[in-house]
Amino acid sequence: MQIHKTTLSDLRKNLQDLKKTYEEIEEPEKQQSWEIITNELQDILKKYSLDFSKEQMKIFNDPIHGHIALHPLLVKITDTPQFQRLRHIKQLGGKYLVYPGASHNRFEHSLGVAYLAGCLVKTLHDNQPELRITKQDFMCVQIAGLCHDLGHGPFSHVFDGLVIPKAKTMKKIRGLPDDIPEKWKHEQMSVLMFDDIVKSLKTENENVLKEHGLDDKDVTFIKELIKGAKDSVAEWTYEGRAEDKSFLYEIVANKQNGIDVDKWDYFARDCHHLGIRNSFDHQRLLKFARVCDVNGRNHICFRDKEADNVYDMFRTRYTLHRQAYQHKICNIIEEMFAEALILADRDLHEGKPEDMLKISEAIKTAEEYSKLTDEIFEQISSSNADNLKKSRNILNKIVRRKLPKFVGEAHLTEKNKSKEHLTETWKAAVQKYKPTDPTVSLNAEELPVYVVDLDHGMKDKNPIESVYFYSKRNPNQASTIKDYQLSSFLPKKFNEELVRVYYRRTDDQTVEDKMEEKEEMKKKEEEEKKKLEETKKSQRHVTETS
Repeated sequence: MQIHKTTLSDLRKNLQDLKKTYEEIEEPEKQQSWEIITNELQDILKKYSLDFSKEQMKIFNDPIHGHIALHPLLVKITDTPQFQRLRHIKQLGGKYLVYPGASHNRFEHSLGVAYLAGCLVKTLHDNQPELRITKQDFMCVQIAGLCHDLGHGPFSHVFDGLVIPKAKTMKKIRGLPDDIPEKWKHEQMSVLMFDDIVKSLKTENENVLKEHGLDDKDVTFIKELIKGAKDSVAEWTYEGRAEDKSFLYEIVANKQNGIDVDKWDYFARDCHHLGIRNSFDHQRLLKFARVCDVNGRNHICFRDKEADNVYDMFRTRYTLHRQAYQHKICNIIEEMFAEALILADRDLHEGKPEDMLKISEAIKTAEEYSKLTDEIFEQISSSNADNLKKSRNILNKIVRRKLPKFVGEAHLTEKNKSKEHLTETWKAAVQKYKPTDPTVSLNAEELPVYVVDLDHGMKDKNPIESVYFYSKRNPNQASTIKDYQLSSFLPKKFNEELVRVYYRRTDDQTVEDKMEEKEEMKKKEEEEKKKLEETKKSQRHVTETS
């Protein structure tokens, strides 16, 4: 969609014509004409100015961004139970058990994202008035930034990345009905929680949105921003804003190239609390952001000289995953937390015992989900219920640091090797191995294997190839960067897979626990074997048909 441009000479001519017409009008119509012109100009200023000086802004003192001013409507949202819940969700899950400073929460991150979203919109508004960014656009993008993480569960990504997939697997193994949506993600719950907030605000004041210039279409727009817009769609199907404002969909959750204010905040915030150096300068990149038409659609682009800074952003992501997010001890602790939640989940038991906890069930409604926070671990630890004994034991092991021992890791060199096939190969190797000490017996169940994916944000692709850059000479034309414009020191490979092996201690388990765990492992193995056979069968069918 081409950005409509009105030249300064056209504007001056229109104003001169208006001035001439006004001077030709006689009294008393002249006074009425003056009032009409003044009112029209004030309407334009009201709609397109981002001056909120008349509003009672609230100041938050943030350790990363300094003093943040938020609009009264955003403050109303932060003062709801659904948003305050984020104070009890750790940003980095169980990482604080390895990095003592990493105990910050989703609440402060959400404030930071809202602030940066406002900064980016204001930069585009001030530098490119032809984009016709309104106050409503500004507020909607800020609200989306504020509410994008409402749907996170206990220990953030532990819940949607480990607990929910494990719950689905357990239901399948036990033959229980599975009503958990396929590939359930926290963004889906963020939208439901935001709906709940809007409903609760309207219960107190039906015109709460109207008073701040927003309507139902803006609510739809905010929800679309939280989910993010896929650039691959040929036709513009989004309802919140027209295609000429497609660039607004790239600010909070950018599905085009991954450059968004969500990452800008958590890179800066997480590095600060982890004690890891952040080489990426989001404040500088923000100054060079500009909207350009690329292949018929408006995208946020950056100055060509900022290519190295953009690469530093993607490299920072890799560094954080390598050093902290996928840390060998952090990973196994979070696996244990997930295991404790699975064992405590009453939805995975046919009788649904009352003394167990609604965990995977809670994702069905925003009301139930809002009760689910990191405090669930304290509830389990302090409970006396017999059905939660196994979960308590796991949490007790974490507290006493009785963790599975890290044996070692290796880089996976074979491409497209499934985790199921890798597990089978590993088990066969362990069984074949003959220990030199006759008193030592090796058991594959005691030596679990995990595969860790590390990349720069786009699997095996170079992420910078999806970013558009403009030059000083042609600020309205953008394209991908050329190889000769990048450093020759950049890597040729942008992802890697690590295979990690741990030794799971079983000396402090009861005989019953060992037998039950063995039975569960057996069922899981059968499930994985079946899955592997289906994959092989499918591959053979493809080969035969081709």
